[in-house]
Amino acid sequence: MTVSSLIVRLVCGLLLAGAVTAHADIRQVEKLDRGVVAINTAGGVFVSWRLLGTEPAGVRFHVYRDGKRITHAPQPLTNLVDAQGRADSLYTVRAVVAGQELAASGAAVPWSQPYLRVPLQKPEGGTTPDGQAYTYEANDGSAADLDGDGQYELIVKWQPTNAHDNSHKGYTGHTLVDAYKLDGTRLWRIDLGRNIRAGAHYTSFLAYDFDGDGRAELIMKTADGTVDGAGKTIGDAQADHRNEAGYVLSGAEFLTVFNGLTGAAMATVDYTPPRGDVSAWGDGYGNRVDRFLAGVAYLDGKRPSAVFSRGYYTRAVIAAWDWRDGKLTQRWVFDSDSNAESKPAAGQGAHWFSVADVNGDGLDDIVYGAATLSGTGKLLYSTGLCHGDALHVSAFDPAREGQQVFMVHESPRCYGEHGLEMHDAATGKVLWSMPGNKTDVGRGVCFDIDPAWPGAECWGAVGGLMSAGGKLISDKHPNRMNFAVWWDGDLLRESLDHVAIDKWNPATFKFENLLDGKAFGAASNNGTKGTPVLSADLFGDWREEVVWRNADSTALLVFSTAIPTEHRLVTLMQDPQYRVQVAAQNAGYNQPPHTSYHLGAAMKPPRYLPITTP
Repeated sequence: MTVSSLIVRLVCGLLLAGAVTAHADIRQVEKLDRGVVAINTAGGVFVSWRLLGTEPAGVRFHVYRDGKRITHAPQPLTNLVDAQGRADSLYTVRAVVAGQELAASGAAVPWSQPYLRVPLQKPEGGTTPDGQAYTYEANDGSAADLDGDGQYELIVKWQPTNAHDNSHKGYTGHTLVDAYKLDGTRLWRIDLGRNIRAGAHYTSFLAYDFDGDGRAELIMKTADGTVDGAGKTIGDAQADHRNEAGYVLSGAEFLTVFNGLTGAAMATVDYTPPRGDVSAWGDGYGNRVDRFLAGVAYLDGKRPSAVFSRGYYTRAVIAAWDWRDGKLTQRWVFDSDSNAESKPAAGQGAHWFSVADVNGDGLDDIVYGAATLSGTGKLLYSTGLCHGDALHVSAFDPAREGQQVFMVHESPRCYGEHGLEMHDAATGKVLWSMPGNKTDVGRGVCFDIDPAWPGAECWGAVGGLMSAGGKLISDKHPNRMNFAVWWDGDLLRESLDHVAIDKWNPATFKFENLLDGKAFGAASNNGTKGTPVLSADLFGDWREEVVWRNADSTALLVFSTAIPTEHRLVTLMQDPQYRVQVAAQNAGYNQPPHTSYHLGAAMKPPRYLPITTP
């Protein structure tokens, strides 16, 4: 590509409908294809495709069935229903720019069901040293373009049925991580080995194109005995650091970068921070020392970095890493115990951290629960309201500049009257709150369900339903508070809970079912948390897909909406904030991804971040 054509391409991307942010940094994101999907419905074949963030504002589209154009004029929308479509029809889409048709997309054959079935190679079970048998279930996942073809592959964590929370003793089976193409071809399997305990808080993995070569890498914590996707062992293959309670409280800890296409380890370094004195993290048996999280952040405003952490109930240490030119280097380390300026971050972490540019300086920041770090690794603020299980970051209130954080908190002695609260993401100022009734407020969500109130609506396991602006809508709260998904044709968001997608009816104050995954054999993960393997805008138009496993974990079921929409938006995966939140969706008590702009009823044209692709 010539320099002049690159400039034209970047300018076209910046001119896409909706303003762009004022700062000059252009973020490097993955290069995606058109993502055409076709689904058989009672009214014909529903076809949808991506609008890309690098395309000009005036781009329109022609749709072809079996090589014949079926659109009379170039259309602005990114979906249609073909009433004459058949089960064996073949669909392609061509962009039209300045009156000229561009190259055709890859072809899509209609799905016969509302989901794509991706076969899995389920691992054999095993037996722990104390004689306990276990099997495997597909657990949390991620999506990344591992081979550079513009389509996503799916990365899945296999969790043994004897996985444990950190607070529970017991041996566990090995944690395994697989990568699959959408046709079920397995690219590789990584076995984390006996020295990585299995459970929700031990393994967070990041699949992302960190070095900009057009193919994603995988980065995660490893240990002695981890076997990479090429069969090579990391560290000491014979080492067994498990104690009599099943915890791993000694031995080497590593951070490894794996080749996304082959699963081969490309670089391994010591994990930061080391565990040191186990009891210094808050207990002596291994509950608090092994609380790990991970995420992706554009810490220089241009290229992605990997962020890994340890601890959040007491001491919190967050380390940022760059994978560039075949080398893994540390960008910065934040330690709440390092000095007086950092100390307010201690005890403020959540079971998941989010990433957003909270102050508009062009650098991503780390919303580490009730404390937020700048992109340079310095503490921006702490609300002092302490640990909580759930948090959400986006432009929830369109009446305010910038973004907001909605968080629920665990300890009444710390949160006082602010058990559920929304604070300014840039400053930490509490904008409004609700009492937690002196309980652990374990669940909370924030997304737009009611067009009568500007912005999102927020609620949790305690208290009522609040508008983003702090108005009490009802003393009662809705009975779903798990994930969220853009599914139907309007701009409101739906509830995603266990294997159901439900739409809020403000008139009846109830959720009403749109999709029951049980009817198709879908199963959810993580017990009462009831989460999918993954939710993200994987293909088609801007609406989101939901990936569930089936009941026996022999397949992933990727559901996509077949409801037409009149709204035209850039694929959410090319909003870098949404994309990095998807990348961290497998960490801890995972949460749904949110956009950097307000996406909801009566929204203004989005302020898209300027992007480029490899």
